[in-house]
Amino acid sequence: MLHFLKGCLLTLLMLSSLTARASGSLHLIQAGSQAPLEQAVIEISLPEGRRDAVSDEHYEIVQRDARFNPQVSVIPVGTLVSFPNLDITRHQVFSFSPPRVFSLDLYLKETPPPMRFETPGVEVLGCNIHDRMQGFIVISDASFSAMTDASGRVDLTSLPSGRYPMRIWHPRLEDTHQQWWEGEIDTRSNTRLALTLEATPPPSAEPSLLQQRFQRGLKHQEHP
Repeated sequence: MLHFLKGCLLTLLMLSSLTARASGSLHLIQAGSQAPLEQAVIEISLPEGRRDAVSDEHYEIVQRDARFNPQVSVIPVGTLVSFPNLDITRHQVFSFSPPRVFSLDLYLKETPPPMRFETPGVEVLGCNIHDRMQGFIVISDASFSAMTDASGRVDLTSLPSGRYPMRIWHPRLEDTHQQWWEGEIDTRSNTRLALTLEATPPPSAEPSLLQQRFQRGLKHQEHP
C-alpha cells in the first residue's frame, strides 16, 4: 500500500511539473545603448511542436503617410493579409522575399484581394512608387510567437514552465532581414538580453507636401 501511495504521489508531481505555468518574462535591449528593443519577433519551440499551415485569421497592413502600418507584423502560417491604401497617392506593394514573391498593381482606394502566406519566413515589403517605404511580415509556424512592446518586453506567463529553444528576429539584425538570433529561454525566470544591431536604420518616409496640406486640412475640419 505504501509503495502504491508513493507511486501515485510521484505521478502527480510529474503531471504537475508538466502543466506548471511560466512565471518569467523576456526583456530585450540594444547592446551599447541599453535602449529597449521593440518590434522584435520571438519564436519559442514548445514540446507540442509546430503549427500547421491552416489559419482563418485576416490581417491588414495599412498604407498611410507613405508608411506601412504596422511596420512589423507577426502572423501564423496560412493567414490572409490585405493592404488597404489610406493615402491620397497611389501605391504598388511588392516583395521578392522567399515566402512569397508578389507585386500588386498600382492602386488607390480599390484594395486588391487579400493574399495568403503559407510559407514560414520573413516577407520584406516595398513600394515601387516610394522607395523609402518598407514593411515586414514574419510568417511563423512556431508553437509560440510574439513581438516585443515599446519597452522591449514579452510576457511568458502563458507558456509552460521550463527551458526551451528560442530565436529572435529584428529588422536591424543585418541588411538582408533574413537573419535570426538563436538560443534558449527559461520561462521560470526574468531574462534580460542585449542584441547588437548591425543594419543601418532606414530613412524616415516623410509625407509629401500635398499629403501634409491634406492632413492639415483634415485637422482644421476636426478642430475649427
